[in-house]
Amino acid sequence: MQLNRKVIDLIGFPIDLGAGRRGVDMGPSALRIAGITDKLSRLGYSVSDHGDLFIKTQERQTVKNSKLKYLDEILKTSSVLARRVQKSLDAGNFPLCIGGDHSMALGTIAGISSHCRQNNLKLGVIWIDAHSDMNTDETTPSGNIHGMPVAASIGLGNSALTELMGFTPKVTPENFVLIGIRSVDDRERQLIKNSGINVYTMSDVDRKGVHFIVNKVLKLLKSKVDHIHVSFDVDSVDPSVAPGVGTPVPGGLSYREAHLLMETIAECGCMSSLEVAEVNPILDSKNQTAEFTAQLVASSMGLRIL
Repeated sequence: MQLNRKVIDLIGFPIDLGAGRRGVDMGPSALRIAGITDKLSRLGYSVSDHGDLFIKTQERQTVKNSKLKYLDEILKTSSVLARRVQKSLDAGNFPLCIGGDHSMALGTIAGISSHCRQNNLKLGVIWIDAHSDMNTDETTPSGNIHGMPVAASIGLGNSALTELMGFTPKVTPENFVLIGIRSVDDRERQLIKNSGINVYTMSDVDRKGVHFIVNKVLKLLKSKVDHIHVSFDVDSVDPSVAPGVGTPVPGGLSYREAHLLMETIAECGCMSSLEVAEVNPILDSKNQTAEFTAQLVASSMGLRIL
């Protein structure tokens, strides 16, 4: 697949309804200010910026279910995002979704999976995150939906989330891989162990190295799937590099580990869609995290030192 011949559809999803801290809804703006479009254009892509989807703020809503906060608006907007992503793929383009909290993945993965179902393609997901996001409404300690999209995508949890776009699961567990995990809630742990998904924690990264792990993951997925989606949560990176995230966890990927991971994915030539989540400029310093993330996206799309 020659990604450098593709049109990139840039889709902003300024959501903070799934998160516990405000400000992440400004992530798409911060990434645009950091020059994400120019960086991709310089690599030879044709970038079509579709702007941001409209999402009602928390002030205009009430929490009806403390275990599924802001569920109605998240479902409504996720459905719109799913259709936008599917339309991009149906046109032969590359959807790049910028958020926004990681509940965004409910919509992106649903749209990608719908496209794959209609075209008899198998979907695989590489999820790069400090958190496993494997909670359900029964296990969540917070009720924040950004902690649920992995579970929902593999068919676990409340049916309102799992059956978005009318089918479940979106991805089979054996084709779902988590990398960089280092923060897991107590009741999530057993769900992860029982799920059948592939998990590489930061301890695995420390022992084996990020290059070994990402090559192993790519080899595994390339042998089984037709479409690889990468979902990158910026809190997978150590807060010393990327401080502007809502839920920072010490001990994450280094600057070079993050770039090497994304460079290796680019070299594979097998990534067909990408999303980046959880850039929070309110918690940042001089847009440092968005600048880093925009450069990281460029690395994932082919930018090299030489």
